[in-house]
Amino acid sequence: QVHLVESGGGLVQTGGSLRLSCAASGRSFSTNGMGWFRQAPGKERELVATISRGGVTTYYADSVKGRFTISRDNAKNTVYLQMDTLKPEDTAVYYCAASNLYYSRSRASYDYWGQGTQVTVSS
Repeated sequence: QVHLVESGGGLVQTGGSLRLSCAASGRSFSTNGMGWFRQAPGKERELVATISRGGVTTYYADSVKGRFTISRDNAKNTVYLQMDTLKPEDTAVYYCAASNLYYSRSRASYDYWGQGTQVTVSS
């Protein structure tokens, strides 16, 4: 079992930056592929970025490529999402998730989810 707690969300103006953190506990964090997802009101939850258990392989949705950076610190059991040049369309609840696979782009393979953190970008 993996317990995930996100932090770092908030209100920011267009063009601003936020850094989300996700602290994991409960088992060996370094064996899990990790991902960030988001869900805007009235929309389905979508994949934002993923990172392999060793941090070597990453993936970004086209909508955030070049603006967001996913990283992890296995010594601290934490995964991060650095979000720069934020846009109003980035407004959503952001969720951290852990997979029992070493890396995955499929939402279905993520077994553990955090409670989410709200990100609001004002225009």
